[in-house]
Amino acid sequence: MLRRVIGALAAFAFAAALCGAASQARPAVFAAAPVDQVLDLHGDPAGAQLVIFMAGNQYMVMPRLLAAFRRQYPQVRDIFYETLPPGVVVRQVRAGSLQMGNLRISAQPDVLLAGPRGMRTLHEIRKVSAWHPYASNSLAILVRSGNPLRITSLSDLGRANVRVVMPNPKWEGVAEQVEGAYAKAGGTQLVHTIMVSKLAAGTTILTRIHHRETPLDLMEGRADAGPVWLSEALYQHRIRPLDYVRIPASQNVQAQYEAARVNGAQHAAAARAFVTFMQSPQARAIFESFGFGPPR
Repeated sequence: MLRRVIGALAAFAFAAALCGAASQARPAVFAAAPVDQVLDLHGDPAGAQLVIFMAGNQYMVMPRLLAAFRRQYPQVRDIFYETLPPGVVVRQVRAGSLQMGNLRISAQPDVLLAGPRGMRTLHEIRKVSAWHPYASNSLAILVRSGNPLRITSLSDLGRANVRVVMPNPKWEGVAEQVEGAYAKAGGTQLVHTIMVSKLAAGTTILTRIHHRETPLDLMEGRADAGPVWLSEALYQHRIRPLDYVRIPASQNVQAQYEAARVNGAQHAAAARAFVTFMQSPQARAIFESFGFGPPR
């Protein structure tokens, strides 16, 4: 009898050890660039203690930002976040889910990070009630390594020999700011040249959906220059053989980024903590280290 009890206990302990090992095992990894990769979904939506949806041009900041947040709030370990174009984020929030190929994401956000226009839209559909600025940004021109066409200004993007990759106005909030900068640099004529005449001629191309396409188009020789946020230009210059041209303040525009807790957030305490952290000097310093400016 004692022998049977000992045997049963040993079998139970072995099964428990197996379950523990399985729960702690690393997940199976599958990625085959460029056909099977998901670059803008991060973490596990099923077990998340905080869900963040944000405009995608801040993707480079997030690892350092979340590491600092977790040090201050160690109880919030599991975070799922998306870094998608703002137009896509708003559509996802409206629809309640996101379809990416055969994958559907039904996680609901606790925190939304967006620009003023996005926040107004989210307020109109009663997703947010209040929002708080945490950073700003300006524009630059990303160019091929060595800047072979000697592009020095936005006006140069109107030249017939310069192929421009332009953010798609359907999805990317930055497109409106870029057109505003064109108008400052060369009036409505420059806007028409780049956005109508050159588009018809094929020397302006639009991103299909995402700002990540601009550096790829430059590196693969499909374009010579592309207006992007300064933070993106600095980051791409740091990690890839690309250069950038600064735009003077008189021809530039500024964007602001704002954080809001979602009404009825499932993880309300974690959401409040994150929105508070986003307004801290530490978070501001992290954003500024990537080329973002302080909130206006």
